[in-house]
Amino acid sequence: MARVRYGARTERETATTRTAAARLPDIWSTGVTALWETDPDAVAAVLPPPLKPTGSPLVRVSISEVALPGYPLGAGSVAVAAAHGAVDGWYPLVMPMTHERALTGGREVFGEPKKLGRVAVERDGPALRASLERHGIAFVEVRGTVSGALPLPEPSRRTDFYFKFLPAVDGSGFDGDPVLVHCVRHERVRRLERITGDVVLRESAFDPVADLPVLRLREITAGERTSDQSGRVAERVDARALLPYVHQRYDDPLQAHDGPPERST
Repeated sequence: MARVRYGARTERETATTRTAAARLPDIWSTGVTALWETDPDAVAAVLPPPLKPTGSPLVRVSISEVALPGYPLGAGSVAVAAAHGAVDGWYPLVMPMTHERALTGGREVFGEPKKLGRVAVERDGPALRASLERHGIAFVEVRGTVSGALPLPEPSRRTDFYFKFLPAVDGSGFDGDPVLVHCVRHERVRRLERITGDVVLRESAFDPVADLPVLRLREITAGERTSDQSGRVAERVDARALLPYVHQRYDDPLQAHDGPPERST
């Protein structure tokens, strides 16, 4: 009988897959990062407990093209500064990706809020434009011109916070306790430039980042970066406290937990 590809894989095959994943080479991305101060009440409003605001109401947008072997990837993130106990980090609200492959591991392993979207980084000489787009709306656009090179920073460490959960099969909350994940990234930079420009936020019912207005633009930079990441479950969280924030993850939250389960006939 020919091999049935949905059948169980051998121990050797699964071990080979794990080994290959562990030996990935450095993957460099080229993109834009913008950092601005926003309304502190807006930041506090989007943070599910036990996350809390930091002393600075910051929003960080990253828009990149990633040189993955075999195919290019557009990857983006819109995150707000947050703290979990003594750990300061970032809480991403939406992470558009241009390919399904990039969604799977991040969403299912770490709980990242990844969604399919269009991610563009365009450069014509010193002129630069980068955008995140979903449902035909470029809800974030960064535009400007390169105004000079910046010194390369030392390797850095950043923590992102994610909530990992499964909506209940009966539509009544979650199957099991949600968990708060700390994802630690070690980042290196090999090129960095200062951008003089601005950030445009456009109204979108599905990606309402316009609720985090640019009150003071701190910086826009362009560069080439690489990073590795590892995650751990920091704690189990109160399901009732997290439930009011689940709509952040879905374009239509009714499909996730509010509607009755479908009946088969």
